[in-house]
Amino acid sequence: MPIFNVNPTRYDPYKSYRFLVYFGTSTTPVAAVSKVTALKRSSDVIDYKEGGNAIILKGLGRTKYDPITLERGVTQDNDFLNWANAAQVLDNGHPTNSLANLRQEIRLQLLNEEGQAVRGYIIHRCWVSELQALPDLDAGANAIALEHIKLENEGWEVDPSIVEVKET
Repeated sequence: MPIFNVNPTRYDPYKSYRFLVYFGTSTTPVAAVSKVTALKRSSDVIDYKEGGNAIILKGLGRTKYDPITLERGVTQDNDFLNWANAAQVLDNGHPTNSLANLRQEIRLQLLNEEGQAVRGYIIHRCWVSELQALPDLDAGANAIALEHIKLENEGWEVDPSIVEVKET
């Protein structure tokens, strides 16, 4: 497993607007993703007592991972729609056989100013629990039409294949 090479000359944090998202094993990033909500996990705390000890002790309980939302401008690319449709039970009155595509690994890469991946995350067993295919449409507004998907997941980890690059 590669070890991150620490760059002692870098003092500025990376920017939150430089990132790429990949679905499954694809080597092409998902088109036009403009927002990804935070990767967040929390663990339940279990309080317990021990004989002869007046202090309430705390133990680690179950860990849960919050859903992640991806947002992008509506384009001709159907990646969001196709994946969300895998969760549909019926297609034209017949059961779909797309359930094999229901869960996917997601790769999220944070980029430096030169567009090089400096930190990555692998998000495990994601599936689409919510799709917003179109926003409210308003002829008087001056906005981009956005679509979003909400992804349930079963955990995430730092991608060990991405090693921080030394900047020159």
